[in-house]
Amino acid sequence: MSAQEQGFRIRNFIHGEWVEESGVEMVPLYNPSSGEQIGEVPLSSEKTALDCIDSAYSAYDSWRKLALSKRMTYIFDLRQAIIDQEEELAVSIAIDQAKHISEARGEIRRIIEIIETACSVPTLLQGENLQGISANITGRVVKEPLGVFGGVAPFNFPALVFAWFIPYAIAVGNTFIYKPSTQSPLFMQKMGDIFKAIGLPNGVVNIIHGNRSIPGTWYENPKMSGVCLVGSTPTAKKMAEACGRGGKRSMLLGGAKNILVAMEDVQPDIFIDNFIHSCFGSAGQRCLAGSIVAVVPEVYDSLLEKMIEAGKGIVTGDAMDPDIYMGPVISAAAKKKIEEYIEIGIKEGSNLVLDGRNPELPDKNKNGYFVAPTIFEGVTPCRTIAKEEIFGPVVSVMKIRDLDDALEIIRAQPFGNGACIFTQNQYYTEKFISEANAGMVGVNVGVCAPHPYLPFGGIKDSHLGTNKVQGKDGIDFFVQNKIATVRVAPPTGQFSGGEAAGSADKKEKSNVRSCVAQ
Repeated sequence: MSAQEQGFRIRNFIHGEWVEESGVEMVPLYNPSSGEQIGEVPLSSEKTALDCIDSAYSAYDSWRKLALSKRMTYIFDLRQAIIDQEEELAVSIAIDQAKHISEARGEIRRIIEIIETACSVPTLLQGENLQGISANITGRVVKEPLGVFGGVAPFNFPALVFAWFIPYAIAVGNTFIYKPSTQSPLFMQKMGDIFKAIGLPNGVVNIIHGNRSIPGTWYENPKMSGVCLVGSTPTAKKMAEACGRGGKRSMLLGGAKNILVAMEDVQPDIFIDNFIHSCFGSAGQRCLAGSIVAVVPEVYDSLLEKMIEAGKGIVTGDAMDPDIYMGPVISAAAKKKIEEYIEIGIKEGSNLVLDGRNPELPDKNKNGYFVAPTIFEGVTPCRTIAKEEIFGPVVSVMKIRDLDDALEIIRAQPFGNGACIFTQNQYYTEKFISEANAGMVGVNVGVCAPHPYLPFGGIKDSHLGTNKVQGKDGIDFFVQNKIATVRVAPPTGQFSGGEAAGSADKKEKSNVRSCVAQ
């Protein structure tokens, strides 16, 4: 069956209308659970990219001038539309991204929470006043939108990244151009229909599909104000450099190598539940996935045994099968890369205690892109598998002397996204929060993703740019502060003498000239 017969010929959404891209290269879209082609995605032309910029730019002036209450109505309508189509949206993620359907549902529920936080924009947009700076002078700080923003999304969280960027950006008055991953475009096809259904004005959000040439049209274009990305660190660094040259604001989230630390007082049941979720949820394809497990000698052997047992108990299979826990990785190339890392781990001398290659699968999934839970033990910090981002269900277990040893491993990493500790000791807890060199830390949790009310983002090579996503940070990124200095003077001839006259007399006699209004 052809891609067109299957119905997934991906289209761009420009100025409120679906646009069929023609005369360009089309890349195949696969279902990772089966390996079957399910559609095709256009690598849009430069002309189409510029059309998106023009659309967003032309919509900006009227959108930013729309009453805040009116803009917020669209955000509330967006939230309700997603609630109404929750299952359909989750299925779209499970089909092309192959995230297990239960996790896809969780992603949709999380974006509803994020949009609810974006509904608080009116409160967080309030400016500041300073009365009585000088005679009859008041100072104001006014928060204003900047213009047109572009955003690039990864394959692994097509809904979450949409929610990190678009609701905040448009709520404060900006317009947005969004480029989904060519590997998981179906969610945004559904969202385009929702934008039309809620009557979002044309050009406020544009969706374009393609490769890195699309954001390449943003950096030097005077109609663009900023760029957002969730992706790899090399890509983030290139975009940061390009944004710097073009004078664009940037919010760029890169790679990660996250650590789970188990101290001697770890509660094994709590740890194992969180270990499974952190290291093998989403098949290890998320920026807060646990990749290194560092364990003190007192509990190393017993905890390792439990980790292996837990890994063996995870059922791998079709993302739509409710009886399995872990779906496939995103592509054949990703599977090959992960298996190459497993080979490197073996060659460098780490002990492969659980091999996830070639798992048992139903016939319908034989051609899918599956790697089951994989565990190495006896790993040292200098090994390749302990240093590089694998982005798959491969865990490196290492024995550490003490908490200081774990903190040194975290400090030595070029990444700084997340780090978690499992302990009941308050001293360990406070020391870890204070000294772990990561942007997000967790205590007795395996995934230290904060709730939407708080910012999300790492440090070091895990985050480049000016702000983190979501929460107040997410709003502040999309606005600029305008400072107003206002003198209120009585109409000429209305008053005589008094403060105004006194101020004038004082000015005449003064031999000091200020560089500020007086």
